[in-house]
Amino acid sequence: MTLEQARVDLKRRRNATKAKTLQRFFKTGPGEYAEGDKFLGVVVPQTRAVAKKFQTLSLRDALILLKSPWHEERLLALFLMVGRYRREPGDRGAVYKAYLGHTGYINNWDLVDSSAEHIVGPYLADRSKAPLKRLARSKSLWERRIAVLATFHYIKQGDFKDALALAAQLLRDEEDLIHKAVGWMLREIGKRDLPVLDAFLRKHCQQMPRTMLRYAIEKHPPARRRAYLSGQIH
Repeated sequence: MTLEQARVDLKRRRNATKAKTLQRFFKTGPGEYAEGDKFLGVVVPQTRAVAKKFQTLSLRDALILLKSPWHEERLLALFLMVGRYRREPGDRGAVYKAYLGHTGYINNWDLVDSSAEHIVGPYLADRSKAPLKRLARSKSLWERRIAVLATFHYIKQGDFKDALALAAQLLRDEEDLIHKAVGWMLREIGKRDLPVLDAFLRKHCQQMPRTMLRYAIEKHPPARRRAYLSGQIH
């Protein structure tokens, strides 16, 4: 199995009609967050199938794919890196460093969401969380989203402190994609421990961007949602 074979396998699944749809969905137009990104029109399950077939490709090969102008090749690279991280304990440090060394290519929300919680989150689980704080201060929207999504790993383990700390840090972020990501993580905390979420919301809901708050309270009863949105929560 070679890198070139993987590329051929992925590109033979291309679909021009689907590519146009994906370019609109992922905001690739002038001035949009993914301006100029190129799509083959390959759907995620097909990309995952290629990743499974070529899972023995090296980290070096994955990084070549990650630098591709094609969105699906970058997604394939990240699936390969996640797979290597899971299968090869001895390679985890190298995968983590390579991932954070190439964040400029992890440049859309699906790329971040498919990888950050599976590489950055677990690698830092028993280490200093300083890298998350640094990423959350980045000028890069995508690095900030990586920090937020990495905490999903801890949320699933019942550990909410890092997610809550980043949520507080990012309350005044200007990007809607960060509002959505933080709100999503808060909602996930609430699914596991509603009192913890409510305590955070009572303290911060009046300063939270509307989108962040709406995402966070999505699972609350309607009356409770209305109370939060009207600022009448106690």
